[in-house]
Amino acid sequence: MAQDALFNPLQLGAMALKHRVVMAPLTRMRAKQPGDVPYELNAEYYGQRASEGGLLITEATDINPFTKGYRSVPGVYTPAQIAGWKKVTAAVHAKGGFIVNQIWHVGRVSHSSLQPGGVLPVAPSAIPAPGEGFNADGIAVPYETPRELTVDEIAAIKADFGQAARNAREAGFDGVEIHGANGYLLDQFLHDGSNQRTDEYGGSVENRARFLLEVVDAVVAGIGGDKVGVRLSPWSGILGMQDSTGLTLWEHVIAELGKRKIAYLHLIEPRADFTNDERPLDMDAPDVAALFKKAFGGPIISAGGFLPDTAAAAVASGKSDAIAFGRPFIANPDLPERIRNGAPLNKHNRATFYGGAAEGYTDYPFLAAAE
Repeated sequence: MAQDALFNPLQLGAMALKHRVVMAPLTRMRAKQPGDVPYELNAEYYGQRASEGGLLITEATDINPFTKGYRSVPGVYTPAQIAGWKKVTAAVHAKGGFIVNQIWHVGRVSHSSLQPGGVLPVAPSAIPAPGEGFNADGIAVPYETPRELTVDEIAAIKADFGQAARNAREAGFDGVEIHGANGYLLDQFLHDGSNQRTDEYGGSVENRARFLLEVVDAVVAGIGGDKVGVRLSPWSGILGMQDSTGLTLWEHVIAELGKRKIAYLHLIEPRADFTNDERPLDMDAPDVAALFKKAFGGPIISAGGFLPDTAAAAVASGKSDAIAFGRPFIANPDLPERIRNGAPLNKHNRATFYGGAAEGYTDYPFLAAAE
């Protein structure tokens, strides 16, 4: 079958996958309140999408209370949150699946109403993101000018990433994925459009990459490199990301990650930047999996607008080792089975992506029910 390349085993660090259809990290904003705690509904959602030897990557998860950029996003820094995630990991492991926790800090893409004490969000430099974000009530508001982080605060955030990784392991996760993509804090440090610091964390490519790499080192020290992945979005302009150094930046970052022998590198293809259900893929954008496979030297997960046939072709070509699916996994809890059998896919309902309860979350039909 055309999809056979997706159903060969793959070793990702400590995880022995039986297939290469990965669930991408997907913000769904359904943590229990108060406290941003994962609960039974979240366990049902992830458990539905688990498969024997398959990998799920969770929605981005707050590493401390100041990380928060959106309401009802889960955390992994309180005992209640860790206990809640144990329900999720147990549901996935009961079906023979693997699950890693994506951990993040949103940086300037927050609002003071979401911050403890109503303080300003933080960033590498006091430069606001363009356009609008959301406040604590979910109302669109202009992004505020953030406060520039001090070096001591940067050190504290690195420690929080390391602690979040240890908390994730306590919660039963098979590993963590560090969110270095999509215009959030680590990505903000990488780009000279958002990072105009003059200390050791700004200026040269090496300095701008320093924070990300130090976070990776802190997480690796806490749980082992074979349980760590990193997600990047080269050439993405999302949330105002701009950089003047282009290829040089990404070559340095990815080569340095390769030296650390982490479990995998997760790359978002820039062809999918700014796409939605109406805008087509940009087929003239760089093919980052092909560009950086050799520089990284380890397994690469690719994401960004893949269909079953294009996913299989990317893996068969050798440029990607696995493919992360987003919207198809929202609408198809049994996506690997559907792809394996060439079965039709459910269509997603964008109106139910963010917030709410079971509708558009755990009520999409399985293939057997649809038949």
